[in-house]
Amino acid sequence: MKPLGQYPPPRHVVVHISDTHFLGAGRPLYGQVDTDSNLVQALRQLEQSALRPAAIVFTGDLADLGEPDAYVRLRSIVEPAAKRLGAQLIWVMGNHDERPEYSSLLFDVDPTTEPQDRVYDIDGLRIISFDTTVPGYHHGAMTDGQLDWLAEVLATPAEHGTLLALHHPPMPTPLLWAMEMLELQGQERLERVIRGSDVRGILAGHLHYSGHSTFAGVPVSVAAATCYTLALTAKDRLLSGVNADQAMNVVHVYDDRLVHSVVPIGARTEITGFSTEFAARIERMTPEQRTEMFSKKSSSFNLGEQPEV
Repeated sequence: MKPLGQYPPPRHVVVHISDTHFLGAGRPLYGQVDTDSNLVQALRQLEQSALRPAAIVFTGDLADLGEPDAYVRLRSIVEPAAKRLGAQLIWVMGNHDERPEYSSLLFDVDPTTEPQDRVYDIDGLRIISFDTTVPGYHHGAMTDGQLDWLAEVLATPAEHGTLLALHHPPMPTPLLWAMEMLELQGQERLERVIRGSDVRGILAGHLHYSGHSTFAGVPVSVAAATCYTLALTAKDRLLSGVNADQAMNVVHVYDDRLVHSVVPIGARTEITGFSTEFAARIERMTPEQRTEMFSKKSSSFNLGEQPEV
């Protein structure tokens, strides 16, 4: 569809999904959450939409206990959908993941305990998968070697800039005091590497709720989980996980900005709207005609009449 406003089409579209938390043998998470079905539903919504992302980024906690079957099942669900969408698949390590299983079962290499850092070129947009996990722990950290590697990668700017994808978001969590114990440590060291580079955005997970901030002058966007989310206003609870409000993010990359949109997962009841069959007529109208039809409060459309095809 042609643009109707003052902005050109985005240069890139990236889907940002986080915290799938698959268990082995398809066991429900906490005995209640069907993690597989939630992810299948999210991918089905993408395929049924007009979105055709260039990449799908999963920002960690892919498996809940690092079980081999969880990674095998995850690939079996995601890879066919990514192929049908024509999207590059990008995995990121999370604190619930285990490096040997993650590396061998998602990338078909020998198991390793080394940090899982990778670089992807998406038609000029560089996406870096950066491993902030600490083996045996849930908080985040980075080694000096990782930061040196990142600085070396960023020393050469990418054509359309860089998105840094990691699990632990470098941002405060004022609505979730307990999460401060599990945050990314040594953030000032990462800040020195990123500030002044071509990093345009940071994608993260870990929190199980959507959030936005800035870090080193760069916007940070956290995608809520597909498994379960956290109720941030629950009374007398330090943590309250709920089987509701699962969502994914869609990132539209423009030449001079990013737009992050939260997309809820699951069926909804439409209470108003009109069909895409009217798109062709709208495109044929002049800007002035569109203003009179859709912006003017007293137009037939805004008084409740459906436009003719």
